[in-house]
Amino acid sequence: MTVHHDIQHLPEFENALVTIGTFDGIHRGHQQILQLMKEEAERVGGETVIITFHPHPRTVIDKQTGAEINGADSPASAGISLLNTLEERISILSNSGIDHLVIVPFTKEFAEQSATAYISDFLVNTFHPHTIIIGHDHRFGKNRSGDFQLLEDKAAEFGYEVKEIPGFMLKDLTISSTRIREAMLTGDVETASFFLGYDYFFSGTVVEGNKLGRTFGYPTANLQIEDENKLIPGNGVYAVEVLQPHAELGHQEVAIDIFRGMMNIGVRPTVDGSKRVIEVHIFNFDKDIYGETLTVTIKKHLRSEIKFDGLDSLKKQLGKDKKAAIEVLGKKKPV
Repeated sequence: MTVHHDIQHLPEFENALVTIGTFDGIHRGHQQILQLMKEEAERVGGETVIITFHPHPRTVIDKQTGAEINGADSPASAGISLLNTLEERISILSNSGIDHLVIVPFTKEFAEQSATAYISDFLVNTFHPHTIIIGHDHRFGKNRSGDFQLLEDKAAEFGYEVKEIPGFMLKDLTISSTRIREAMLTGDVETASFFLGYDYFFSGTVVEGNKLGRTFGYPTANLQIEDENKLIPGNGVYAVEVLQPHAELGHQEVAIDIFRGMMNIGVRPTVDGSKRVIEVHIFNFDKDIYGETLTVTIKKHLRSEIKFDGLDSLKKQLGKDKKAAIEVLGKKKPV
């Protein structure tokens, strides 16, 4: 897959099969759209082109609206939590069999163009699409006034075909990025994984903590998340897999070690309760990894965050948590 950041210098796509969207999560509903794109491209001998936006449109629109109504520092101007960073979206899509990914800078000026100008000036003049494929709820243009019907009305004038994908259902529930976000925030890992088609993950840099866990046998890697818009799951204890990438000595390739462990997200009410932290205890692991980047894949929510009556009670519970995590993760590696 070729990634394009400069929309002023795009190649001439051959019979472009185009879809547009933020594709946050790249969930099973998105995957249905990608599959149809590839099938249509094969039918007409064309190239598949995904148009996505960065930053996420709502972080621009919500910030603008919130600033106008409540002031620049209001909660309404803070944006939303996203399932994927831009880098994660690129990585996932690179394995999807799509030919091109075009990343369009989303600005206030871009959001202000009318829906008809969006079609003629942006989609048609820039991409010359053979076919436009969109989800049933896709909206575009100022005030999100454009939809499938408008695209269909303009199809003959601009010489493209348009196809609509209905809402994708699993277990009688419509998949959406919003529903997946809600699931992760409430600890419903199973629903999120089912709708995504993969386990939710995030990456963070290992930073120094208060080193309290190591005093009673549970040292943790404290993670700092660089992307402020990345969704962090709700507070609680989770069974996780931890990926540690590292360069192979003397080689260009990056090797990845996979460990098993458990993670706590929360304010640690038994200890201080003052700051939300992400702490990962990696089983059978004792190395200095400060400054390194770890990727955490969430397998199961084990329990909610609890305030214990002391460190002894906390230590006993951590032993139970470890046992539960091992049962979830299995023993594919020593723990």
